[in-house]
Amino acid sequence: MRLITVVGSMLLVGILVYSSMQQTRIKYEVCVNFKGMVHCATASGATPEAAIRSAQDIDCSMLANGRDEIMVCVGSPPASTREIK
Repeated sequence: MRLITVVGSMLLVGILVYSSMQQTRIKYEVCVNFKGMVHCATASGATPEAAIRSAQDIDCSMLANGRDEIMVCVGSPPASTREIK
């Protein structure tokens, strides 16, 4: 019974490590221009869209003041995107 518990625990840890590594395999640098200010951030994600969105969220949180401005900033396209290898 203990052997099954140990093997099951090791398998669970292996699955968690593998899935965590897959979530951060793609990395992008995104620059956002908002109200005349520019901010560039880098983020990782499982897909290019997820990485770009995450970096854009970081940029907008640095550039915008308040929830309304953040929503406008996130809704606008980034000034530039670049995949980091």
